[in-house]
Amino acid sequence: MTPLLLVAHGSRSGDVAGSLASAVAARSGLDVRLAHADVRGPTVAETVADLPHAVVVPAFLAAGHHVRRDLPAQLAAAGAGAFPVTRAIGPDPLLASAALDRLREAGWRHGDAVVLAAAGSADAVALGQVRQAARQLQVAIGRRVRVGFAASAAPRVDALVAGLRAAGEERVAVATWLLAPGVFADRVAACGADVVSVPLGTHPGVVDTILARYERALAQPAA
Repeated sequence: MTPLLLVAHGSRSGDVAGSLASAVAARSGLDVRLAHADVRGPTVAETVADLPHAVVVPAFLAAGHHVRRDLPAQLAAAGAGAFPVTRAIGPDPLLASAALDRLREAGWRHGDAVVLAAAGSADAVALGQVRQAARQLQVAIGRRVRVGFAASAAPRVDALVAGLRAAGEERVAVATWLLAPGVFADRVAACGADVVSVPLGTHPGVVDTILARYERALAQPAA
């Protein structure tokens, strides 16, 4: 079967990407390879060196600079520009359901004000996709979901939480729209909310989303 090349950011915040690749392989029986777009190895070039073909799945919650520019450039430079590349795994209703599961695990109650907290970006497309994810979570929860950011965009999640309290909300729950622990997750956790979920990590919904992207790419007719 065609290998699946999972491309993660490369943050030094742990090996969630490695665990996620292992979970995808265990669920599907596929040959799953892992590469990083930045910071750490293995790089995309190193990983595709012995792959004649693969479906590339970007393990990002929005299609920012790394997904739309860096990854295609890295594949082209490595001679793998013809490899099919799926869209980023987020946003997706499966991930919204995973985010709701994480909220429930953290102690979310019906009636809580809810904030979706993402890393932030200077990329307008990525910010729009975070807002789309908030709308998907809103459908699952049945109440408005606001969007806050840990950095690089407004409103900041701590300011948003404070504003909701000032507006009279008794409890505020924050859904962490991140894959892995790290600096951004730490900022979200310290935002002052009553409930803050952990990152999505290897939640089954993340694994299912990756496999759905892969299967859809295989079903597409060759160009």
